[in-house]
Amino acid sequence: NFSMQRAPDFDFTDSLLAITMKPQPGFNLNLLASYDLMKNFHIRFLPGLSFQDRTMDFTFLESDLDRNTESRRIESVYLDFPINFKLRTNRSRNFAAYMLAGGKYSLDMQSQKDVNQDLSANQIIKIIDHDYSIDIGGGFDFFLEYFKLSLEFKSSLGIPNLLIQDDTIYSRNVSSLKSRAFIFSITFEG
Repeated sequence: NFSMQRAPDFDFTDSLLAITMKPQPGFNLNLLASYDLMKNFHIRFLPGLSFQDRTMDFTFLESDLDRNTESRRIESVYLDFPINFKLRTNRSRNFAAYMLAGGKYSLDMQSQKDVNQDLSANQIIKIIDHDYSIDIGGGFDFFLEYFKLSLEFKSSLGIPNLLIQDDTIYSRNVSSLKSRAFIFSITFEG
């Protein structure tokens, strides 16, 4: 999803009434490399692919009582390179809890940043093709007979403004779009 800030002059637009974000589920597929820095402190590298679909709804006033809502989808396929630090509790029987923090660089391989809006019948919302984010979360390790199962909850907060201002009705009324995701992960380690 996105964290959005409206443009300062949004309230003075003549026909645009509202901009809303529709949360959409996504799908990530990652590999895991982990190195033990200390007994319960690990550094992890999780390169992978992230498939994301975001929708923004723009509500316009067409006449005195008629409203028209137009949806704009932003589809992305990211190549992710996250590095996380994991601090785990001591193992109690077959269970341990942990917290993690780190950062991530993402490259959008499906970016439409170079699309010429003058040649397109439907205008799109263009975003830049690279993103940096901070990851914070926690989870639980379950030590089973043949492998370790981890359940993890993580929040990813984007740093840069991803929006490309190209003076369309859709980008003109937004001052910033930053990535934001809540991620539930299931990890299997041998």
